[in-house]
Amino acid sequence: MNNQFLFKFKTDLSCIDIPLKLNNPFYTKLSEIAEIAAKEFQEFISLESKKWDYDFSLQRGKMFGVLVVRGKDNTYFFLGTVSGKLPKGIICEKLIPSVFCESTDNFFINKGMVRLSELGNKIKQSNSRSEIIFLKEERKQKSVSLQTKLFENYRFENLSGKQKNILEIFDESGHGKPPAASGECAAPKLLQYAIENQLKPIALTEFWWGSSAENKEKENRAYYPACKNRCRPILEYMLEDTELYNKKEEGTKAQQ
Repeated sequence: MNNQFLFKFKTDLSCIDIPLKLNNPFYTKLSEIAEIAAKEFQEFISLESKKWDYDFSLQRGKMFGVLVVRGKDNTYFFLGTVSGKLPKGIICEKLIPSVFCESTDNFFINKGMVRLSELGNKIKQSNSRSEIIFLKEERKQKSVSLQTKLFENYRFENLSGKQKNILEIFDESGHGKPPAASGECAAPKLLQYAIENQLKPIALTEFWWGSSAENKEKENRAYYPACKNRCRPILEYMLEDTELYNKKEEGTKAQQ
C-alpha cells in the first residue's frame, strides 16, 4: 500500500461517534467524521491549488471526494480524489489516481487518439460531401471501439472479492451501455483503492469545489450524492452482498 495517499486527521477523534456502517453514497446526510474529513481535505486543496496556478473560484470548479477508512491497526485516515482529472494536466500525488492504468495501457489509447485526430483533419480538409460522410462514420466507429476498449480496462473489485470491468457491471445490472467517463468519478476510485488495500470504508462524501457549473447546478463547498447514471451501477456492484452500507432513503439535495 502506498502511504502517500493516506491523510492523517488533524482533529482529535477520541470524542467522535464513529459510524458502524458506510453511509449510503446516494444520500447526502453526513456523519460527523465525514464532515471533519471533508473540511480538512478542503483545507488541503485550498493550499495545494496555489501551486497549481489554477483558481477554482474564478474558473470552472470540480467535484472532489473523501473516504474515511480504518486500517488494520484500527487507525483512522481519509483518502481524497477528484472526479475525472484535475484541469490543465495538473498532477497531485496525494490524490487517488484513476482505476485505469495509463502507464500500462497508453499504447492503444495514444494509437486510437492519433487515428481519431487524423480523421478529424481529413474531414476539415475534404471538399467532397460523400467523403466527409464516409470519414465521419469511420471516426464514429473508431471512437466507439476505443471507448469499448477503455471500459474493458476499467476493472473494479467488490467487497465480496469479485472482479468485473465496467461493461460487465453495466450489462449485468440492466443499465445497458455505460456513459462516457464512467469509472472516473470520485466515489468508485476511492472505494477501489480501499478494497485493494484492505482498508475498511467508514464514511464517504463528495463536494463541489470552485465556481458554479453551468446553470448554477453546483454550489461551492456543497455536498452532493454520488451520480446515478455513471456511479450507481458501479457502487451497487462494489457494495453488493454485504451489510456494509446503510440503504436508507436516498436524497439528491445538496447540503452546505
